[in-house]
Amino acid sequence: MIRSVMVMNTQGKPRLAKFYDFQIEFHSLISDCREATGAYPQRFWSRAENVSNFLDAASIFGPDSSLVYKHYATLYFVLVFDSSENELAMLDLIQVFVETLDKCFKNVCELDIVFNYSKIHTILDEMIFGGQVLETSSTELVKAVEEISRLESASNSITLVPKSVSGWRNR
Repeated sequence: MIRSVMVMNTQGKPRLAKFYDFQIEFHSLISDCREATGAYPQRFWSRAENVSNFLDAASIFGPDSSLVYKHYATLYFVLVFDSSENELAMLDLIQVFVETLDKCFKNVCELDIVFNYSKIHTILDEMIFGGQVLETSSTELVKAVEEISRLESASNSITLVPKSVSGWRNR
């Protein structure tokens, strides 16, 4: 099970944090998020480029937790997961997430994540639901997000006032 997805910049500021482990109490969840976004970036920066992208996350997220991260430009993409998930598959999932963001935003950057928060969550929800991976194809994810966007724009254009009444107001 995937326990958390986080995106943070190189200064350690969280840009996206989504938790799937609902057995954690709310107050400990907030402290976990603060500790994870505060402690782990320091570990990322201090690691050499030639070491693996895997860390043990048991100290913050409990026993049987692992962490994988990938650094792209000014962002760190982080997944926390338990032993039922494959580490290399999680690293590949980060790659799929970034590829999908690149297709949706044409070279995704930190500002795209900050200003398009709902679209980022839509992409993430199409990819991971309840801590389980649903889709690993970047093209299928883009199709689903485009369809959702199309349906949202169509539903926003529907008016509840009949045309005869709206035409009467313009006279």
